[in-house]
Amino acid sequence: MKTHIRYVALVVLAAALTTTTAQAEEWTRFRGPNGSGIAQGGGYPTEFGPDKNVVWKAAVRPGKSSPVLNERHIFVTAFDEGKLYTQCFDRRTGKLVWERAVEREREAELNQLNEPASISPVTDGENVYVFFRDIGILAYDSTGKLLWKTPLEPFANYMGQSASPILAGDRLIILADQDEGSYIAALRPSNGEIEWKTARDEGQAWATPLIYDGAGARQILTISRGVIGSHQLDNGKRLWGQHAIPPAIVASPVVAGNTVYAFGYGNAADRDFGVSFDAKDTNKDGTLTRDEYADQAFMAGIAKYRGNRDGLLGRQEYVDAAGETVAPSSLVAFRFGDSVEPKELWRYEKAFNGVIPSALIFDKVVYLIKNGGILETLDAETGARLKQGRIPEAIDGYSSSPVAADGKVYLASEGGKVAVLKAAGEWEILAVNDLGAEIFATPALSQGNLFVRTSERLYCFGK
Repeated sequence: MKTHIRYVALVVLAAALTTTTAQAEEWTRFRGPNGSGIAQGGGYPTEFGPDKNVVWKAAVRPGKSSPVLNERHIFVTAFDEGKLYTQCFDRRTGKLVWERAVEREREAELNQLNEPASISPVTDGENVYVFFRDIGILAYDSTGKLLWKTPLEPFANYMGQSASPILAGDRLIILADQDEGSYIAALRPSNGEIEWKTARDEGQAWATPLIYDGAGARQILTISRGVIGSHQLDNGKRLWGQHAIPPAIVASPVVAGNTVYAFGYGNAADRDFGVSFDAKDTNKDGTLTRDEYADQAFMAGIAKYRGNRDGLLGRQEYVDAAGETVAPSSLVAFRFGDSVEPKELWRYEKAFNGVIPSALIFDKVVYLIKNGGILETLDAETGARLKQGRIPEAIDGYSSSPVAADGKVYLASEGGKVAVLKAAGEWEILAVNDLGAEIFATPALSQGNLFVRTSERLYCFGK
């Protein structure tokens, strides 16, 4: 009898440990499980701050990449004193376990908000894989030993490459959509060798892909430059593509059940792009030099990657390129059925210009956060608007994407305010927590703990 009881106890313990490990490894990539932004379980805090409900806090080097977790560690990347860092923290205590620095091999012109360590790493539960656009892909083991390095060529993306790598089975997926030479590639996590690489017609974009299993094919879903499409995971073959979304794609797609949601922004057809050109043309010679467009990454990119690439930007050259962004800003829902290719379910046309955060689909509600703390919710099945309002104590810019768990939605502003909402179409504000430092990274959620990276610290909050 005692032997039987001991056996049952061991089975229960093993099951508990397995469950704990599985939960601990959920947030292994940007926005957690398949980029959904949703964690399981309960006990997540509502009120917290630099000295409230803090499990631990640790100094972190500057960077905007989002934290990813495995059972024992937390990983981030950073850019400090001209070097690119990978940092590993103990998940339980917050202690810095190791950090590794590498020199930049090149420096591209790009939007300064998209700094060199903005791409989030990914972990397989043991090793971590980091993508620096100024170098390529590096893999480290749990002790910080460099396993391999795969250099990648310079990217022709004038806002800066920013799609994060993802793991799908035994493949590490890299999406590089740029002004020329776009591609998607699969690397072997064991040695960094490129298994397949497929050219893409899409232009520059910044969205992280996701995986969809259905209709007899495991697909890598991508959105980019007006196109939603997919590639076969096994060999990179293009499965389908639809010119059905706006041209400017920053936010990553989200899948919920058999529906994928994608949004982007464009410009009105009646916009006179010549006006913005003329405002920069100080000497009125019809051509912009580097000095004249220095603070405009979009103009700089056209001068560098279009026409004769001499660094000069002509008026018509700019108007033609800017005209490619004419399309209604919109959020589009696509539903998969029996076919490998989805069909448009509904479309919500609204001003999304400049919106960086990805959408959150939680309990059949779509959450969209915009600059100024404007939060909008839609019915995920029909696209009908449910509520729009401001977060009064967090009227800031927003780069961090919303995340959710335990009936709560977390929204982190660039000004360092983290709003916690009661999840519902008619959402309610439960608390607004001030961390006193900028936040650009998307928080991570796991096992009742909230992990937030600010410009100064990495926090673990819990009850």
